[in-house]
Amino acid sequence: MELLVVLDCPNEGPAREVLREAAGLAGLGEVPVTVTVIGSDQEARSRGFIGSPTFLIDAVDPFAVPGAPTGVTCRVYATPHGPAGVPPIAALRDALLRA
Repeated sequence: MELLVVLDCPNEGPAREVLREAAGLAGLGEVPVTVTVIGSDQEARSRGFIGSPTFLIDAVDPFAVPGAPTGVTCRVYATPHGPAGVPPIAALRDALLRA
């Protein structure tokens, strides 16, 4: 599992927490996470990074948005309660189970 973030991303901590909870609900226990800081537009383009935080499961973004612009920016996820800085726990759990 890889977590792509921008420097000082305010949602990095919440992203780790959502991942921990989702992995637990999926019965996976502790999932090792590599955090990679995306620091330039060139890196963002080369990684297909559309914002921080981005979760990669087996190098795939389960929340990819086709045609979304890349860049060193914050990411917004659609949730039942409106836009948020992290995906819903259930959505991440489901993505982990599919992988």
